[in-house]
Amino acid sequence: MAPSKKKFYITNAIPYVNAPPHIGHALEFIQSDVIARYHRMQGDEVLLLCGGDENALKNVHAAEKMGEEVQSFVDRHTELFRDLARVLSVEFDVFQKGSDQVHHYVSSQTLWQRCLDAGDIYKKAYQGLYCLGCEAFYLPSELNEHRECFEHPGRALEEVSEENYFFRLSKYQSELMKLLTEDVIRIIPETRKNEMLAFLKEPLEDISISRSNERAKNWGVPVPSDPSQRMYVWFDALNIYQSGVGFGWDNTQYEKWWPAEVHVIGKGILRFHAIFWPAFLLSAKLKLPKVLFVHGYLTAEGQKMSKTLGNVVDPFELVRKYGAEPLRYYLLREIPSTGDGDFGAAKLEERYNGDLANGLGNLVARVATLGVKVSPLRIDVAKDILPEIRSEIEAAFARQAEAFEAFRLNEALAEAWRLIGFTDRYINTQKPWAIVDETAFRGVLTNASYLVHIIAGLIRPFLPLTSDRIREQILFSDSTIEIKKGAVLFPRLNADDPKDRAVHTA
Repeated sequence: MAPSKKKFYITNAIPYVNAPPHIGHALEFIQSDVIARYHRMQGDEVLLLCGGDENALKNVHAAEKMGEEVQSFVDRHTELFRDLARVLSVEFDVFQKGSDQVHHYVSSQTLWQRCLDAGDIYKKAYQGLYCLGCEAFYLPSELNEHRECFEHPGRALEEVSEENYFFRLSKYQSELMKLLTEDVIRIIPETRKNEMLAFLKEPLEDISISRSNERAKNWGVPVPSDPSQRMYVWFDALNIYQSGVGFGWDNTQYEKWWPAEVHVIGKGILRFHAIFWPAFLLSAKLKLPKVLFVHGYLTAEGQKMSKTLGNVVDPFELVRKYGAEPLRYYLLREIPSTGDGDFGAAKLEERYNGDLANGLGNLVARVATLGVKVSPLRIDVAKDILPEIRSEIEAAFARQAEAFEAFRLNEALAEAWRLIGFTDRYINTQKPWAIVDETAFRGVLTNASYLVHIIAGLIRPFLPLTSDRIREQILFSDSTIEIKKGAVLFPRLNADDPKDRAVHTA
């Protein structure tokens, strides 16, 4: 009997859909997709989920500003995020909409009822400072010197006074501290874990988890048994991770996939995922996610991206100009996986020409041009591949696996380019173009083409379409390598004449 596959459930953060996606969304979409693809290659049964955070108050305000009905507004903007995934070759298995009344409303009301039954939800009058950008209340001690949220400087906070429902977050302080300290929920990188442990050293305040129909403008998930209230966005938005896999409506599917192996999130929403979300799940007596992989922020040419400054980077435009795979490569290789990074068109073009055109593309072209003369090649890997080459390949796979385990995606990708460099040096040393003896020539091309075949495997989670194109040119099947010449993988960008720039559409 064949062994059962190990399940691997990974989630992307659920983006607000009050505006079109930007380059930061592209980064996270790609990171999630790479992790999912890698685990599929390891034989795991993988489910990758994203969705639309459609019940946020900022969506209501944005729709009003556009003079548009809220449902049509969120539907239209949510589709832009799905379009971005498609153009980037990001394969979401589930895209769960927050306004889905059939599945998500029922699921979130189920979660609410379980927390209520645990005695952790109560109603009280409240007055506080509310950041619409974060969809969160803040204490004065959590604000900057201008009484602004650190995530949204320059935006005045709203003073809110109303009666709504609260969750007993304070009840779970010691349990949360223990969970994070002991890595029951593992936070990557360690610095982000330390931030949350420092936060937990201060007394936790209970949090508001609903808002009045008046302030919510009758939009969002209704609170069970209280038609005057709607769920506060974080209680229902975080639950998309569960509603998308059956919680509250398909128990068999839910039991198969939950808990999540990894939540991929940005650093700005870490507190909600490391503190609020586990507390809700503990209250509801549900399983906890295993890992929070936290990435940083992108700036543009050294400046924070801002609509006011007009420097928000449009990922669709970048794909039109350079192609999806070069953008995937740049974001994965140039940006530290767990740190902040800066986007610059000049740096993207430098990576394109240097790493893709001159590096990978040139190597494949060299091997294909030489190898087509003697294709097909018979191969016995144990006998025909040199021991030093087999050793280099094994080391590359081991280092890549180690980097993936630590979610250092940029380092995992770099392993492929380390092997590209090794292969180039091997070819330059052997000088196959100068070899007269056909047996010796075939031996060098067998080793070189096998190395390219392995490189195609190493880049597959990162550049899936390029990997396919390489393996169309250098096809390894059983004991044969068939080599064909193909189109240039990455035509060089002509920096002097933008009109002559070739777009990579693999």
